[in-house]
Amino acid sequence: MNKGHIFVVTAPSGAGKTSLVRALLEADRQVQLSISYTTRAPRPGEENGKDYHFVGEKTFLEMLTRGDFLESAEVYGNRYGTSQPWIEGVVNSGADILLEIDWQGAAQVRRIFPEAVGIFILPPSLEVLTERLKGRGTDSAEVIARRLAAARDDIGHVEEFDYVIINDDFNTALQELQSVIRAQRLKMDRQLLRHAGMISRMK
Repeated sequence: MNKGHIFVVTAPSGAGKTSLVRALLEADRQVQLSISYTTRAPRPGEENGKDYHFVGEKTFLEMLTRGDFLESAEVYGNRYGTSQPWIEGVVNSGADILLEIDWQGAAQVRRIFPEAVGIFILPPSLEVLTERLKGRGTDSAEVIARRLAAARDDIGHVEEFDYVIINDDFNTALQELQSVIRAQRLKMDRQLLRHAGMISRMK
């Protein structure tokens, strides 16, 4: 059986990563979203086990000590982590999985799964990114300035990824993201395993 792919999607805050990932998952039911553990409090409308696994600091640190996390990071004072046993189980079952994490987490994933496919989502410009962050209406000017500084740092790691998608027009960016997923499934080694008999008969 073919193992599933691991897709890692990274972007600076405000680049539209979450919206693109949500639309991809609705369009492609073969991709499962990795649900991270976090110590931050749920935001309005978020559900435990659907958006995140919300846990206390003590529980998170216990999991970290046991080596349960494939990757973990601290962002804006909150901890985030991805369950390695769960990821391995999904991939070994043949299903594709998508991790929506930052560049640091992506680097940790690559150390354990070097075959993971990295996809970086960029805004068309820092000016557009600034307007998007302001348009949320949820962050103070100080927070926006901090996020923009972090965005510059994030973008500095773009060359570590396999694919780059510019999220200027949402529908175009979504089509490009879907194309990356489809292209990985059509690689030679995958197709030879999936259709070995048919290809052998045609030689």
